[in-house]
Amino acid sequence: MTHEFDLTGRTALVTGSTTGLGRAMAFALAQHGASVVLNYANNQQRAEACFSEFQAAGHKGMLACASVIDEGEVDRMVSEAEAAMGGVDILVVNATPDQPQKTIEEYDWAFHQQMIDFFLKSPYLLTCRLLPHMKSQGWGRIINIGSEVLARGAGNFSPYVAAKGAQNGWTRSMATELAPSGITVNMISPGWIPVERHSGAHPDQIETYRSGVPMGRMGLPDDMAGAVTFLASNASNFITGQNIHVNGGVTTH
Repeated sequence: MTHEFDLTGRTALVTGSTTGLGRAMAFALAQHGASVVLNYANNQQRAEACFSEFQAAGHKGMLACASVIDEGEVDRMVSEAEAAMGGVDILVVNATPDQPQKTIEEYDWAFHQQMIDFFLKSPYLLTCRLLPHMKSQGWGRIINIGSEVLARGAGNFSPYVAAKGAQNGWTRSMATELAPSGITVNMISPGWIPVERHSGAHPDQIETYRSGVPMGRMGLPDDMAGAVTFLASNASNFITGQNIHVNGGVTTH
């Protein structure tokens, strides 16, 4: 049944995909045949270097600079993708801002609003823009990238946890609403998978987390590859409204 994972002829948009987990997922989708829109909002030099590697690997796609919390920029990005590669069939909502851990007294409402914008406004804007194409063909994949912090009820992280909870609820509601149109909506919730933005993490902090992982190791960006490919493919045709945790068993206890 290998053919069910073949994404040839599909176009995917992965937000925040020139670094970290987004990069790994974009490359994975491309490796399975999809044309991929790699999105970034900052650091053009890094984004262009990533896209050069993407092309050197023989993958098809384009690089798009756009803020995913700005309606005008989302519309422009999708319009450019449609003109270059046709309608977008697969959406992976991954872009995220920094997530400093603080007590509730140390956060302000502006930070809460930023979390809401990235994890609720962003999927809303992107989905609304992409739905006409997905509905017209009776097939679509919307994949939100969540976090294990919701299941763990992580402390000193309340705005992020709350926004991820809202994103999870939105995922479940949209799954029910869009199922009759042949569109699945799911979430992948990784554990702590160190990427570039975690370069300053103290080794003791990493070891403390690792010691609580039943599989005995930290996650790797490539650990997201199988989950996103599965949910983007025909192999997951009858799966919607689900939240898959990619964390080595952390949330099993």
